[in-house]
Amino acid sequence: MSRFNRSLSLAAISFAALIAAQSAQAGGFAVREQSATAQGYSFAGAASGSGYLSSMFWNPAVITMAPGWHSEWHLSLIVPRSDINPDPLRTPTAVLGASGDIGQDAIVPTGFASYQINDRLWVGLSSTAPYGLVTDPRENWAGQVYSRSSRIFSANVNPVIGVKVTDWLSVAAGPTLQYFDIRLKSAVPTPITVPATAVRPGQPSGILDGDDIGFGFTAGLTITPFAGTTIGVGYRSTIEHNLEGSFTLPAGVVAPVAVRTPIDATLKTPDQVTVGLSQVITPAMTVHLGFEWTNWSVLKTPLVTNASTGAVVQELPLNYDDGFFYSLGMDYKLNNQWIVRAGVAYEESPIDTEIRSTRLPDNDRVWASIGLGYQWNDKLSFDVAYTHIFTKETDIRIVEGHQDFRPGLPFVADVDSDVDIISVGLRYRWDDAKVAIPAAPIVRKY
Repeated sequence: MSRFNRSLSLAAISFAALIAAQSAQAGGFAVREQSATAQGYSFAGAASGSGYLSSMFWNPAVITMAPGWHSEWHLSLIVPRSDINPDPLRTPTAVLGASGDIGQDAIVPTGFASYQINDRLWVGLSSTAPYGLVTDPRENWAGQVYSRSSRIFSANVNPVIGVKVTDWLSVAAGPTLQYFDIRLKSAVPTPITVPATAVRPGQPSGILDGDDIGFGFTAGLTITPFAGTTIGVGYRSTIEHNLEGSFTLPAGVVAPVAVRTPIDATLKTPDQVTVGLSQVITPAMTVHLGFEWTNWSVLKTPLVTNASTGAVVQELPLNYDDGFFYSLGMDYKLNNQWIVRAGVAYEESPIDTEIRSTRLPDNDRVWASIGLGYQWNDKLSFDVAYTHIFTKETDIRIVEGHQDFRPGLPFVADVDSDVDIISVGLRYRWDDAKVAIPAAPIVRKY
């Protein structure tokens, strides 16, 4: 097996494991936990290479910062906690009780590989999970007509080509292939026209299910205007998914038996711009800054249509605002083997009280992270990081005028949430660092 093929195969190992990645811990239903290294900084400087090779997720041009032949693997354990507590005075269904903890623990594995062909050209591959969500309240609870379980799963493969144009400028780009799957459940009162039946426990569930494979691209550049300063800008494109699946209504709603309707729906995942700055302060200390814009407003309100007739079966009102993420971090090299990292970040959620739902009661957050790296030898190194996310005080107000409101069923509640994340990473260089990289061929004009 050639070096390059072996490198791609190693990266693909994590792609096979991505079936475990099902928890969103960024604004909306995005998953930011792609790198244990960058997490130690709360992802500050992710686009300027603070995450080493795993920074490819935010900016593929950082691939040119990894001489030789490298692979990385990262594993994140996400432990969210979120409880929805209904107001008994303003929620008719409050007798059914609170949601319980709707957060579901998840493991998110990612993999990255790069191979330097010559002193100007690199190729690489990343396997990640950009989007994910699992919320699962108690089966019978006060908000059951608005949501029971929710699941969003994605898996993304991104081959890239990087070019070191000059000593101070590098560029890279590559296509992305993304699998996206969604499954939403909610209680359906029977008969459906009587709101009071929503108070009863044991109501059957309606289920919306669909999946698709879509295509997009990533691109980026890094600039080193002078020694010790690196600026990176990365872009991940929107991906349009034409979901195919089914919408199932339980028996007693429109027929004596359950009715399963084949459906189509178009959903666009948001494009994203990430900017990073890494500045060496002393030989031992580097400071990192990060900014991220996510175009969540592209989601709007996807329509679920009957695949046979084209008639609208259901609307999925999302109507998110755009999301923003600001981060600051630093690292300090204790010696040639150990490096400590720390970072904080503030995240502006794309979800506010006007549209907040029981499926994803998201709000603005503060991230606080610490990390540690250990260089075992000139080939092998390890990283570990811990993050706690503090969520702003959150409420849900599904009343008249809210996009999810059902006549006669107001739902008012407070949400108590926080998140803990533990990540580990491993980096390995396969080639001999002492062997010179071949130079690019010289093109002569005759």
